[in-house]
Amino acid sequence: MTLFWENVRVAFKAIRSNRVRAALTMAIIAFGIMALVGILTAIDGLKSTLTEQFTMMGANSFTITSRSMRVTIGDQHIRTKNHSHITYKEAITFKERFREPAWVSVSFNASGMAEYRFGNNKTNPNISILGSDENYLTIAGQELESGRNFSQEDLAGSRHVVIIGKDIVRFLFPGVDPLGKEISLPGLKLTVIGVIKSSGASMMGSDQMTIIPITTARQYFSRPNITYNIGVMPQKSVSLDMMASEAEGIFRIVRNLDPRDESDFNVQKSDTLIEMLMENIKYVTLAATIIGLITLFGAAVGLMNIMLVSVTERTREIGVRKALGARKSIIRQQFLYESVIIGQMGGLLGIITGILMGNLVSLGMGSSFTVPWVWVIGGVLACFLVGIASGYFPAVKASAVDPIEALRYE
Repeated sequence: MTLFWENVRVAFKAIRSNRVRAALTMAIIAFGIMALVGILTAIDGLKSTLTEQFTMMGANSFTITSRSMRVTIGDQHIRTKNHSHITYKEAITFKERFREPAWVSVSFNASGMAEYRFGNNKTNPNISILGSDENYLTIAGQELESGRNFSQEDLAGSRHVVIIGKDIVRFLFPGVDPLGKEISLPGLKLTVIGVIKSSGASMMGSDQMTIIPITTARQYFSRPNITYNIGVMPQKSVSLDMMASEAEGIFRIVRNLDPRDESDFNVQKSDTLIEMLMENIKYVTLAATIIGLITLFGAAVGLMNIMLVSVTERTREIGVRKALGARKSIIRQQFLYESVIIGQMGGLLGIITGILMGNLVSLGMGSSFTVPWVWVIGGVLACFLVGIASGYFPAVKASAVDPIEALRYE
């Protein structure tokens, strides 16, 4: 143990005597580890956010959509042909015939470029309007911060009521309770009956969404070939695959499909999309890993160069140590320790910086603070391997120095 600490002391003394070169090598190593840990920390934060958001949306749910709606993620496409739209009659018929213990919602996108007004205040012209029924919030995993959901009377009477997101409250009602207030669109006035709880800074946010009764939306936002979406969420813990198959069979009957016909609609389970996203995120992870490893390779070359120069500069010191009885193994260990310590110091700096940088990005996406322990441990091991690989040849070279020639060297 005494020999170990003596080698560590000698290594730190040698590092202090070559501060500039050691610092530059540490910086290169730190940059490689920072790039690796930082990007992977941000990716872990993104994964956490996506998982949380899709869970909030109802992980145990599925939707029935028209195949004319195309979703492309990476190289995966959900649609091969252009089929007819899902009509309101078909959607309502399915809702009436589907007898499984589940919530069923019918909705459609009425507008994505709406501008609301209240008095002298107005929103940005990018507010989305969704026409839906009373079950949409449940299936979408949205909660009301205040107010109420749609009632059967709202839907049956096509009432002019609206549920709004937090951004609309911020634009139109600064410091004012929005419930019961009347906001307007060109040709339409709506009474606010509910406010959706903020979804935060996420890609699935509802802060810029407004929801009106589907019957009202059909009157004021009618257009040819509207396609309706059907959402289904089991009320009990059942097999989602079995319920989705049952729903597909019922909707095939609603669509009057022959048993030999291919289904002309999509049945999309809520976890399928996140699986596709995670599948494509792994390529980003691979790219980040390659970038980090290339940088670490450059750092290893730089560290080896410093160690070789150090051997040359300390030839006389090596000779003195050998003359005093130091064995080859001791000399070899001293240079290896020096190389490993430089690698670990650079790696520690890179890990800390990478975690901070990665979490700044992930916090901007609404994720919580994340420490990717797997990559932290991997970074420590990578720096250890870099230190060993870079220091071994110089250490062997130093241990092979002839003591007589070393003492004559100047």
